[in-house]
Amino acid sequence: MSTQNFNLPDVGEGLTEAEIVAWKVAPGDSVAINDVICEIETAKSLVELPSPHAGVVGELLAAEGATVEVGSPIITFVTDARDDAGPGKIATAEAPAPEEGGGSVLVGYGTGGGATSRRKRPAERPVRSSVGVIAKPPIRKLARDLGVDLTTVTPTGADGEVTRDDVVTHASQASVFRNIETPEWGAVREETVPAPQSTPAGLARGVSAAPASAPVSDDRTESIPVKGVRKATSSAMVQSAYSAPHVTVWKEIDASRTMELVKRLKASPDYADIRVSPLLIMARAVIWAARRTPMVNAAWIETEGGAEISVRHYVNLGIAAATPRGLLVPNIKDAQDLSMKDLARALNRLTLTAREGKTSPADQQGGTITITNIGVFGMDAGTPIINPGEAGIVAMGTISQKPWVVDGEVRPRWVTTVAGSFDHRVIDGDGMSRFIADVASVLEEPALLVE
Repeated sequence: MSTQNFNLPDVGEGLTEAEIVAWKVAPGDSVAINDVICEIETAKSLVELPSPHAGVVGELLAAEGATVEVGSPIITFVTDARDDAGPGKIATAEAPAPEEGGGSVLVGYGTGGGATSRRKRPAERPVRSSVGVIAKPPIRKLARDLGVDLTTVTPTGADGEVTRDDVVTHASQASVFRNIETPEWGAVREETVPAPQSTPAGLARGVSAAPASAPVSDDRTESIPVKGVRKATSSAMVQSAYSAPHVTVWKEIDASRTMELVKRLKASPDYADIRVSPLLIMARAVIWAARRTPMVNAAWIETEGGAEISVRHYVNLGIAAATPRGLLVPNIKDAQDLSMKDLARALNRLTLTAREGKTSPADQQGGTITITNIGVFGMDAGTPIINPGEAGIVAMGTISQKPWVVDGEVRPRWVTTVAGSFDHRVIDGDGMSRFIADVASVLEEPALLVE
């Protein structure tokens, strides 16, 4: 028998640290190679960490919620040297297709098809709760993550089963009205925080000796640690805002024909299993317009000799997604090659995966231009910050009925605002304006997409 330390590995994202979200094992548990031992959160994704050893769990060296540097020991195993893969050796069993609702798997480890997990997942079959709701375990987990009460969801599945779309639609609708009630101020206006039991020498009595790194939360204030996705997002946004000179332009448009097309697609048998929204037409419009103005799809690259502009002749379309873990920007690779139907399916997968918090690091890398749909929050327009490594981001506002002049008459029309922020080092004002005008033209007349 021997004791093996397992150090937090580099998960292949170029990151230096991760947070221990949840341990899936405890001291004394028996594990096999590739059993999931814990779930970690990097700045980009949630990752299930498999065991490289077979044996018995000795000690957990990092607490849940702790941020650990790559290379630091996090757990010990008591192993049989004859059966163990050996220090530094990695299990290379071929990974099967991920289970529905499963998390990302650590790059380079995989989950062996023959390995038996210590904690098996519930059978993938509908189960009925005490209140009579029918839903599969992954759907129940999704509902918990999104804060959705399944008893309030209208089911559309067979035999009254709640589906993923049911949960996501309910969560999307609820998010718009989440802050409709104004919270009340606390009854206590002022209070005294008790001093620590022991005061170090040299400090006057009544003065708190709590270190600055341990902020105090009370009924009036709450301290939220900045880590994980929020830490990465804040760093990226500051970098973008203070390195790329942002210029924003916008245009109000009549999107009535886009709404008519969406209605027809929803009624089409070809789209019976696909959720269709105006975002689909917006995505096609951005791809179409980027081909006509390639510089919006370019990037400013710093070099030893100065700088250069990289113009991409493909579109990895980023979609900014508000998730339980914070803002994520996964992208659809080579979106310019997808048909309308395939693009709709890709948007569905991207949205569901992001809201489940299971977006992989690879899906968040290599984006070329981004769309942020602020309309789902009831906003008309905004000045979005460019995603680092890109030169443009487009914001789509809410689509609502407004009076609009058509052929000299005022009529009710579906109106929206499209705004775009651009890196002025890469693209000039005429290019920005032409691009937004092209996007607006497609939303006003989607028939332009037929070539």
